[in-house]
Amino acid sequence: MTTRKVFFAAALAVIAHAASAQGDPKRGEKVFEECRACHAIEKGSNGVGPSLHGVIGRRAAELDDFRYSPAFKRANITWTRQNLDAFLADPQKLVPANRMPYAGMPEAKDRADVIEYMQRILK
Repeated sequence: MTTRKVFFAAALAVIAHAASAQGDPKRGEKVFEECRACHAIEKGSNGVGPSLHGVIGRRAAELDDFRYSPAFKRANITWTRQNLDAFLADPQKLVPANRMPYAGMPEAKDRADVIEYMQRILK
């Protein structure tokens, strides 16, 4: 394979990864339904878990009106797309000993879609 073909193939792979990482917000809304069992999307409306309204860019355990676990209070993270992806994949790995009873979302596509939905809708 020529250098030009290798470069072109690598460029296509990067573009495909970037497109898939952005996610589909319409599909993400459907995936988010499993989150609604515990989390509200309305500002100031907590459920079993804290409201996810405005979560991207917010520090973990920042809401005054929700009782967070000690693990989240110690977490010292900001909810970026990357941190949300890691958390949704394996909540106990990113924030050990947290109380969220969720095993994780194994499919990267599902995580990308739900994060895109959260980015666009939950501002």
